[in-house]
Amino acid sequence: MGPNPFIGVIFHWIGGFASATNFIPFRGIKRWSWEIYWLIQGIAAWLIAPTLLAYIFVPHLFTILHSAYSTHPSSILYALLWGALWGVGGLTFGLAIRYLGIALGYAIALGLCTAFGTLIPPIYDGSIHTILHETSGRVILLGVLVCLIAVAVNGAAGWSKENEVTPEEKAEAGETDFSFGKGIAVAIFAGIMSSFFAFGLKAGAPIGDLAKTELLANGRLDLWQNLPVLIVVLWGGFLTNFIWSAILIIKNGTIRQFVGEPGLNPMRATQVAGNTLVDFDPLDPSTYDRVAPPTLAANYLFAALAGVIWYFQFFFYSMGQTKMGKYDFSSWTLHMASIIIFATLWGLFLKEWRGTSRRTRVLVASGLFLLISSTVVVGYGNYLKANQDAATIVQASSTR
Repeated sequence: MGPNPFIGVIFHWIGGFASATNFIPFRGIKRWSWEIYWLIQGIAAWLIAPTLLAYIFVPHLFTILHSAYSTHPSSILYALLWGALWGVGGLTFGLAIRYLGIALGYAIALGLCTAFGTLIPPIYDGSIHTILHETSGRVILLGVLVCLIAVAVNGAAGWSKENEVTPEEKAEAGETDFSFGKGIAVAIFAGIMSSFFAFGLKAGAPIGDLAKTELLANGRLDLWQNLPVLIVVLWGGFLTNFIWSAILIIKNGTIRQFVGEPGLNPMRATQVAGNTLVDFDPLDPSTYDRVAPPTLAANYLFAALAGVIWYFQFFFYSMGQTKMGKYDFSSWTLHMASIIIFATLWGLFLKEWRGTSRRTRVLVASGLFLLISSTVVVGYGNYLKANQDAATIVQASSTR
């Protein structure tokens, strides 16, 4: 199956929706500290889901990984390294959401991640020169620029919101920790570190090549060739997150929360107020100072669900990347822009912009329009490149 940028854009949009939605289940978690539910979602997102789905779709998965390490050890080691560095971005990204809210946190952190993750790989491997000399490549870079402008517009909206929304309105929207200054600083760092995921995928390309050969040999679609690469990169990300979560669990003495001891709910999970305090069985005194068993089970379910939903962003990203042709580096822009689009829509749905002026809402709408435009421009650039390559093949065949 050859490149098909239109299908690729659709896959990236589905992945973007999954990523923007993954924080929603966290809002249903009650009386658990951050490090507890973050670790549970990490096990689901970075260990179980990628390994299980790759095992289902890719034949001889572990043979492929072993062969990759034997023949291209750097593809494993560097994918792990970049994944671990990306994991640092994932940790601080959570703080950006806490300080800025879903809509603005995604927009700024992932906007910066878009720029670094899209542009640095082709600069590193030298293909940027070819990109700059082709019309299709320049169109794609224009799409990246539009995406960055959209990020700046969203940043202006956040600054305007900071000056307009009262503390009471922030509390009502679940944004008691909203801080534009802190959020911007954390989002910049998170955006830079999160871009290393693109480097991990690039480093793991030899693994994808081996998987593609195996898939075609077994009559399978090469659409799944990047699933084994995701396993290695996400292993690296899990290592970083596991170490930090373990440090916090030891420091805060929260390990007993796994079996029902109550904790606090930061980072936009369900607030510890109202009915979240009455999650015990009134007929069972032993649950008065503990999380009731049904609530504890629900916490595990919500945290694991958040992790699985998160993984599906890259499940569809890996499929979309195989459809973007030579300029698959632009997949990062499409993926990040679609995440920001759906995060902005979630923010509007959850009334994160309640109490803001018309000017601020116009800025939000303008940022959303620019983001959608950027995905259209990037998709069109890839369409031009696919047509150009097809014409070249036809011309070469006719001259033989």
